[in-house]
Amino acid sequence: MTVMILAAGRGKRMGELTENTAKPLLMVAGRSLIAHHLARLADAGFKNVVINIAYLAEQIIDALGDGSAYGLNIVYSDESSSGALETAGGIVHALELLESDPFIVINADIWTDYDFTALFRQPLSGLGHLVMVPNPAHNPDGDFTIGEGGSLFLHADEHQQSNRLRTATFSGIAIYRKAFFNTLQQGKAALAPLLAQAIQADQLSAELYEGQWSDIGTPERLIELSSNLERRADRAQ
Repeated sequence: MTVMILAAGRGKRMGELTENTAKPLLMVAGRSLIAHHLARLADAGFKNVVINIAYLAEQIIDALGDGSAYGLNIVYSDESSSGALETAGGIVHALELLESDPFIVINADIWTDYDFTALFRQPLSGLGHLVMVPNPAHNPDGDFTIGEGGSLFLHADEHQQSNRLRTATFSGIAIYRKAFFNTLQQGKAALAPLLAQAIQADQLSAELYEGQWSDIGTPERLIELSSNLERRADRAQ
């Protein structure tokens, strides 16, 4: 199964850290964010990876090469000429490079110990399956509501309140069928409206992952993650 890693963004909220460094190449616990994903994908048996690039694109290519250092085959979907195409637009731009259907998508700027093989073991009845996480402090209200059996809702108040419903945050990890993007043309396109439409049509399922996960959206979160990983390493010694 092919994996796409989303790495085209500018990372403006990271301030000076990304003025001269592509955000996916920021270092945590001795290796870059994207290298962490690549190593875990290789360990899990994946081979083919597509990475979309735009901001400091050559820097990412120089750092990762063809993927052979990780035991992977990396192909790049270059958006430099048009600027980053946002999440859905970037995926549409890369569809011809994605050899499998369905395929996995991972945000480059997260850190997690999630087992990516769980996604291709997941029966996929609709157009996609999202990995959700408990709401972090920076997103206390969550993105969607997850129900029993992995059902997804836009808002909990649209349904009978129950202990079996809870809001959760989209982790940036998912598996999609190519048909999920059939309504989009080439060009910039956000993912959120597409997710909302598919949830309303009952075409997306979800799971709640409660293991290690961090969204590296600010310098403070990067520092917090680094500190947490250092403490875990110290305890493991």
